[in-house]
Amino acid sequence: MNFPATRLRRLRSSAALRSLVRETRLEPSALIYPLFLCEGSRVRREISSMPGVFNLSIDEALKEVEACSALGLGGLLLFGVPAEKDEQGSGAWAEDGIVQRGLRAIKNTSAAKSLVVMADVCLCEYTSHGHCGVVNRQGESFVVDNDPSVALLAATAVSLAQAGADVVAPSDMMDGRVGAIRSALDEAGKTHTPILSYASKFASAFYGPFREAAASAPQFGDRRTYQMDGANLREAMREIEQDIAEGADMLLMKPAMPYLDVIREARSRFDLPMGAYQVSGEYSMLHAAFQRAWLEPERAMLESLLSIRRAGADFIVTYFAKDAAKLL
Repeated sequence: MNFPATRLRRLRSSAALRSLVRETRLEPSALIYPLFLCEGSRVRREISSMPGVFNLSIDEALKEVEACSALGLGGLLLFGVPAEKDEQGSGAWAEDGIVQRGLRAIKNTSAAKSLVVMADVCLCEYTSHGHCGVVNRQGESFVVDNDPSVALLAATAVSLAQAGADVVAPSDMMDGRVGAIRSALDEAGKTHTPILSYASKFASAFYGPFREAAASAPQFGDRRTYQMDGANLREAMREIEQDIAEGADMLLMKPAMPYLDVIREARSRFDLPMGAYQVSGEYSMLHAAFQRAWLEPERAMLESLLSIRRAGADFIVTYFAKDAAKLL
């Protein structure tokens, strides 16, 4: 029936009624909070381009674990900021690496029992050149060598799982890394450790603040030869299909807001649990508007997260996780 018999505004007349018929919901348990672990003690160093986000020594990170658990968050995603770096990123798989030590400390707390503790698997935070794999220099040019990089990524995943990671999350975008990680985990007796694959990670302008946080900016060139071209939706579906075939248990889409169409397409095609990463540039862009009073912080934050859930993400990795959970 048409207007005036049909009036869609009838279901918007009160907060209680709007809540009753709401199609998409946000819950703290669907939010994952990233943590940047660094060396030292009592270190809480704010990242200049990411207000409210810090490099944290392990003792300070444990305070965040308690807070996240109390807020009912779904989990944590750990990144490392090592004191020293080298060409191959050996700190990524070191038994006494910063994330490995952080994992053991976190998993030893009662608060961690209510959180899924995920560990990012990549080399960029640990390499002196800032690329996500082994660099093969060819005169003035270079190539990130896929297969040697995959071997190191598999070793990193095993090291993180042995240190206590509930989930390992490869973000490097090397071909074949999910299959190699699955085989390595199984051989190491970690058959029950799930892989959350950054299945379609685009070469994006929105990663800039993260590179400050992790001190992981490439020292030369860029990452466009291995991260995806932002113009390619069909290729993203091929990447996801390949990762599923290799044994991915969950998918992570990155970035989120500039690629909501990719999230929507993936949700319509694939049945695996799927998350999206509201990346540093999305967070910082909104904060810049908040600081100038151009946007209402609470409404804009929740609206941005709701858009990602509406597109099809089951969970969201976001630097807003704590603030959003307080409102929810």
